[in-house]
Amino acid sequence: MLNGLYDSKKNYKNLIGGDWLFATDNANLKIFSPIDGSLIGTVPAMSCEDIDYAMNVAKKSQNLWQETPMYMRAEYLYRAADLLKEYKQVISHVITMEIAKDKASAESEVERTVDFLRYTADIGKSLEGTSVYGENFPGGSRDKLSYITREPLGTVLAISPFNYPVNLSVSKIAPALMGGNTVVLKPPSQGGISALYLALVFKEAGLPDGVLNTVTGSGSEIGDYLITHPNIDFINFTGSTAIGHHIAKTCGMIPIMLELGGKDAAIILDDCNLDYAAEQCVAGAFSYSGQRCTAVKRILVIESIADQFVALLKEKTLKLKSGSPHEDVSIVPLINDKSADYVFGLIENAVSKGAEVITGGTRNDKLISPTVLDYVTTDMEVAWEEPFGPILPIIRVKNIDEAISIANRSEYGLQSSVFTSDIGKAFTIARKLEVGTVQINNKTERGPDHFPFLGVKSSGMGTQGIKYSIEAMTRHKAIVVNLAAPCNKKR
Repeated sequence: MLNGLYDSKKNYKNLIGGDWLFATDNANLKIFSPIDGSLIGTVPAMSCEDIDYAMNVAKKSQNLWQETPMYMRAEYLYRAADLLKEYKQVISHVITMEIAKDKASAESEVERTVDFLRYTADIGKSLEGTSVYGENFPGGSRDKLSYITREPLGTVLAISPFNYPVNLSVSKIAPALMGGNTVVLKPPSQGGISALYLALVFKEAGLPDGVLNTVTGSGSEIGDYLITHPNIDFINFTGSTAIGHHIAKTCGMIPIMLELGGKDAAIILDDCNLDYAAEQCVAGAFSYSGQRCTAVKRILVIESIADQFVALLKEKTLKLKSGSPHEDVSIVPLINDKSADYVFGLIENAVSKGAEVITGGTRNDKLISPTVLDYVTTDMEVAWEEPFGPILPIIRVKNIDEAISIANRSEYGLQSSVFTSDIGKAFTIARKLEVGTVQINNKTERGPDHFPFLGVKSSGMGTQGIKYSIEAMTRHKAIVVNLAAPCNKKR
């Protein structure tokens, strides 16, 4: 499996045009494990010259890939899925070492990606062209027919985040490939090794050279060069809202899809099953230490039941285990010191303004204990900022209207949850929430992957989900046949 991916010193290479390559100047980035600070290896720090080469290869390969029949594109994805499943233990171990994701979650990410590849292949094969008769429009004629197909956009720049380096790379790559596009993948720096293993899987699956290419390096160094490159026809980005705004302002007329941050609220009504709601909120807030865009990031609870609900949150949070991701834990070290500093700063700010630490609130290097904060008010940073860490702030509200108002005042609009036994009330609230998805009686979460996934406001642009992603990375083409034209008549 590992042939060509790295040298004897674990210096990893990029896949470009079917070859494994270092940066032309041999520059690299050192990747240290968040678990213990050990050096895992290096990834190339690609130069603008290297990027030009990758972009040119992708552009040259696109015409041939576009002509590849859909069923053959699907076969490459099926083979990649089989290989990814075969290499699950190897790749999940790399994920754990590189981003400190617990073993069970790392394995789950690989398994979910296997399913994503297979389902994308299935959906791609089921997409068909349509035809529209002219007679359907006033004054039209049955002699005029429009045959409508979907055509690839060209070369897709896929930029993936650290927290799901395999799954959120494939969520961009697989639909792009099924749509007939070639791909240049820019993995995260921390998470880049995991993504390079993924590229190896596609290569071993026999994907034609140049159809998938990777370019690693620091986003601050090569990011703008990538997003403004003339060979790019679509940008598919998952990451921070700040960078997403920058991409939107910088890339000009290139179509984009942005999956950005969130401040997902769980609204707890006084008629819900409180024990179940608490269980869902704790799982949603603290899985992978809250380093997920869809993590539950604030609780809006009716004050008449707040004391009882907070007690349940405390009880369930205290059962969570913290430590090394090699063990059976939920709370793992955050991705880097900067993230840990930011998260702990939010806790300190809230406490200084009167928030009460129900449980947690401690730090050991990058490991922050799961922290439940009660009596959070809207003048505290933690009420509005996305922590990307294990914090669950509780805001007590007088009624449903206040809960909706606070939820909608956020700059973000990814998801919200509503916990209630009254389904009519749940739908009424759901319609008023300014988010892409409302979960009724469930934690906020991504998936299933064939569902639409989208954010509004500062949480994103465009709709993901397997079918929707394929459609986003293709365009309509209409071929109009005029059946009554003289040249169609027999002589």
